[in-house]
Amino acid sequence: MSIFSYQGRNQQGQLVNGQLEADSEDAVASHLIGTNIIPLEINIQTDKLSFKKPLKLKRGKKKVALFDLIFFSRQMYTLMRTGVPIREALQGLRESRPSEHLADIIGELRDGLDSGEELSTAMRHHPEVFTSLYISIVEVGETSGTLPESFLKLVNYLELERETRERVKSAMRYPIMVIGAIAAAMLIINIFVIPAFASVFKQFGADLPLPTQILIATSNFTVNYWYIVVAFFVALPFVIHFYLAKETGRLNWDRIKLRLPVIGGILYRATMGRFSLAMAICVKSGVPWGQAMSVVSNAVDNTYVRGHVLKMREDVEKGITITHAATASRLFPTIVLQMIRVGEQTGSLDTLLSEVAEYYEREVEYQIKNLSASIEPILLTCVGVMVLILALGVFLPMWDLAGAAMGR
Repeated sequence: MSIFSYQGRNQQGQLVNGQLEADSEDAVASHLIGTNIIPLEINIQTDKLSFKKPLKLKRGKKKVALFDLIFFSRQMYTLMRTGVPIREALQGLRESRPSEHLADIIGELRDGLDSGEELSTAMRHHPEVFTSLYISIVEVGETSGTLPESFLKLVNYLELERETRERVKSAMRYPIMVIGAIAAAMLIINIFVIPAFASVFKQFGADLPLPTQILIATSNFTVNYWYIVVAFFVALPFVIHFYLAKETGRLNWDRIKLRLPVIGGILYRATMGRFSLAMAICVKSGVPWGQAMSVVSNAVDNTYVRGHVLKMREDVEKGITITHAATASRLFPTIVLQMIRVGEQTGSLDTLLSEVAEYYEREVEYQIKNLSASIEPILLTCVGVMVLILALGVFLPMWDLAGAAMGR
């Protein structure tokens, strides 16, 4: 994907300038013609866009919270619906100062409008705040004269995005706490418990079984080389961050986390719900299919799913139906494919995609409510294995010692 600047004339003969994210000049021309703009000049501005997580600013700048972006979108909808011009609406929002950094960005948006830019073009200068999906919806609203409705759609989308994130965090919190408790217990046992038993076994000079030898060796390493253990856990986050920063590492992790027991199902449904809702908004807003799938591929926030969505876009551009492209992606269950097929046949795909998003939302909510019951057997199995290892390592030699003592 690249950024193209264009110049054209609308139906009223007025000169229109702007920027558009697309794969080629032909795609830009097709989009402009579809929005009743006659292209006069199209030039490439930047190379391939980097795909980064939205709502984070470059070079250590402060973050714009999702809540603040929702506030901005809701206020823009309210002000523009009542007839307030865009410049005055932005000035009023800047003076209300929802957050210091967002106020600065709003000021830059207003400056862009004063210099003759469209609002969507001004937003492109802040890609880490306004995602490609956000900008595309605003751009369609500008072209069709339905900008207030576009902001309302973005409010609904961002609200659901916020709820989904909170649900995923809630789903991850319980297993992380339990795993952390198990790790702490293992550390305490290695440092304090095993050495006490090891000194007793050493006094009797008994032959130790293999599980006990492993436990004692692990404990000795932890006690004698604690600085290596500490260095490992300190370096681990940096190593993980470095690995995930690479395209291959991010792809592998995004694939693995969707297949994790219990949690993977929640993450998968949340991701597919995000895709369905974003796609429904794009289709309803009139965003061309090629551009819609490109911006939605970034909205899913999962590199593995993003690759499949882009493959779907290639299939659709080749003339394959959306239903067949979705089936070939193997991302959707049968019930969802049936809904997509009906929507495509009846011309109500945006409505059916909204239904798919609601379906996934209900599934995520149900799974999170039953998370404890689903994950407890797995955690109990892990605890049971840990206890079994400790029991074999500690009590087997004690039984041998007791048998030897009775034999005397």
